[in-house]
Amino acid sequence: MPDIAGATPRIARAGYKDWGRCDLTFVELSAGTTVAGVTTRNLCCSSEVELCRENLKGGKARALVVNAGNSNAFTGYRGREAVEAITAKVAVHLGCPKSEIFVSSTGVIGVPLPKDKAETGLDSAFTAHPCNWEEATNTIGTTDTFAKGATASAIVDGRKVHLTGIIKGSGMIAPDMATMLGYIFTDAAVDAAFLQQLLSASNQTSFSCITVDSDTSTSDTVLAFATGKADNAPLSSFKDTGADAFASALNDICRQLAHLVVRDGEGAQKFIQISVIGAVSDDSARRVGLAIANSPLVKTAIAGEDANWGRVVMAVGKAGEPADRDKLSISFGTTIVARDGLPVDGYDETPVTAHLQGQDIEIGVDLGLGDGRATVWTCDLTHAYISINADYRS
Repeated sequence: MPDIAGATPRIARAGYKDWGRCDLTFVELSAGTTVAGVTTRNLCCSSEVELCRENLKGGKARALVVNAGNSNAFTGYRGREAVEAITAKVAVHLGCPKSEIFVSSTGVIGVPLPKDKAETGLDSAFTAHPCNWEEATNTIGTTDTFAKGATASAIVDGRKVHLTGIIKGSGMIAPDMATMLGYIFTDAAVDAAFLQQLLSASNQTSFSCITVDSDTSTSDTVLAFATGKADNAPLSSFKDTGADAFASALNDICRQLAHLVVRDGEGAQKFIQISVIGAVSDDSARRVGLAIANSPLVKTAIAGEDANWGRVVMAVGKAGEPADRDKLSISFGTTIVARDGLPVDGYDETPVTAHLQGQDIEIGVDLGLGDGRATVWTCDLTHAYISINADYRS
């Protein structure tokens, strides 16, 4: 992943858990960096999320701090004090307003973030040598099994601008805004309001279309930072030269990151794409797709490589969206297994079974009612998911 001018990552070990690895990430951002973000809709969100929402109103950022191993959620005033101590310390270090410091934490819920460890970790991070994005990605992870990062580029105002994104997430993943902790950095100059417009739109077709286990975290945050170091004329609307290209690059990087999270779903062995067409609206199609993606019966059937398409029928019917049994068609891979409410005449399960034995699974649904369409992504549900989460705190 390429360096981004104006964004300098450093890592340190705060010791939030008893593990021999770095767990605090500090990214210093150049003055004038704009920021946009989307956050969880979970009503029991962390103090970090609350402060993030407050700071996004200013549209400016000078630093990002990410703590791994402790979510600091459901920790009352002590949790808020910890976040405020972090923002105050970084603001003094950089000589900027506290409102330009963004903090995220991830890990166990209900344990206050220790301020002393956070402050000691920050002292180490301030003097650490800059690291690369892969090291930063490994540092923000918890149950992740590999570093997740993506890049994209675009020509804006005659200049090539770069985007680099890192993300963590493996469990407690559901699309009720964005997902997990994700950060996108670009050297393009983009006004904060337009950056927010673009990120919100990209979120709708990427992070808000993935699910691992239907659970929405208390800490989910995705932030985009634009340092302006590419020296392009600032983008403020789609009328500006290169705005379409930048929007396309942002969509691309969000989609890449979202797919990586699904591929690393806790205990996952298979990546599942569910395409729904023929719905009464795009939103309706998305909800039908998510009903299929979140069905434990569908996900375990895929894990067992069982061509049980009846479970897809069940999930469509329970979604609460317009559907007509006698207009419904379902396919696995390139094989149509049911059409117009009936199994296809002469249906041969052999190619479907072969498809399910692969790692990338495609399920198609045609509701036959309208022009609405959506694509969502999920993973299978294996016994390893139970093992990982049963032992999460030990």
